[in-house]
Amino acid sequence: MSEERFDTHRESVLGRADVEDTPELVKYYQDLTQFEAGALWTVANKIEPWEPKSDSVPVVWRYRDLRDYVLRSVDLVSPEKAGRRVIYLNNPGRQEVSAAVGWLYSGLQVMKPGEAASAHAHSSSALRFIMEGRGAYTIVDGHKMTLGANDFVLTPNGCWHEHGVEADGLPCIWQDGLDIPLVNALEAGFYAVHPDLSQAITHPVNDAVGIWGGRGLKPTLHDWQKPYSPLLKYEWEPTYEALSAYAKVTDGSPFDGVIMDYINPLTGGPVMSTIGASMQMLRPGEHTKAHRHTGSIMYQCAKGEGYSIINGKRFDWRERDIFCVPSWMFHEHVNGSSSDDACLFSFHDLPVMRALNLYREEALAENGGHQVLL
Repeated sequence: MSEERFDTHRESVLGRADVEDTPELVKYYQDLTQFEAGALWTVANKIEPWEPKSDSVPVVWRYRDLRDYVLRSVDLVSPEKAGRRVIYLNNPGRQEVSAAVGWLYSGLQVMKPGEAASAHAHSSSALRFIMEGRGAYTIVDGHKMTLGANDFVLTPNGCWHEHGVEADGLPCIWQDGLDIPLVNALEAGFYAVHPDLSQAITHPVNDAVGIWGGRGLKPTLHDWQKPYSPLLKYEWEPTYEALSAYAKVTDGSPFDGVIMDYINPLTGGPVMSTIGASMQMLRPGEHTKAHRHTGSIMYQCAKGEGYSIINGKRFDWRERDIFCVPSWMFHEHVNGSSSDDACLFSFHDLPVMRALNLYREEALAENGGHQVLL
């Protein structure tokens, strides 16, 4: 069989179309449209690619560029009128769904001392990562949690939740992360405002940490049956302590350095069904190898500075900068400091990929596992 015939045969066997338009075929396609139908071979190459091709592009959102604009919104709109005073992060390739990357939404929310936003619930799962300020709190189904810088809090789907800043605090900014685009794509979104606009605090403040925050321990007596982590708040100090201790006894991941997942302490699984989260440490001078995987990731630099190479392009970051890695793009990370570690918080849709058996990963084989800069 000739090489040309072999390629044509391969395309056909593997479901890829190689059909040239003729006047008769064009008329045939037009006729099918009256029945709201079409010929699969006209779209097969688009809807069944050889490998994932993300519409998202890598982006760095620099905090030094956005911070003043985020704070300026305090004087321009109120939480009551805006619903939420948020500057959302818009990926150039995902603008039609207001996504930061893939099917993930993210934004920077600001509240000033004494403000309290009304309680609501929605089908989307959400998280908050505190960036600056003092006195922030979140209430989730009656559980109130006080929040400091680099703390991470859950507002799982279907839960009543509200946020505020104590009157004696300082203006607070945090990163929101939600699966809004995914829920909307599944046409499963609901939204409700609490009938009283705020909810009663029905548990001791920070009870979730007191009950579930013991490292390696869980209460013998508990009745938690919900499909998300009961811990709700993950504090920065014990997280950094755990990373530092782990760094002393491991070489770490060749692709991510010293990385640990935030988990549901009851199951060991992800914190929520559709969104997972991690914190990783890059030791001084560390340069990881490149890999790619299905699933999208949003990163925030929680400590230090460095850069990442994503699909051959360098993206520098420092503390509070946010960047994204779209699905199936090679990426590697570098801590540019020779004396201090760098830490990256991330949230992602890997729980969805794994639950649907769609997760795949591939290491870069060439050039010693490092990308060539374009």
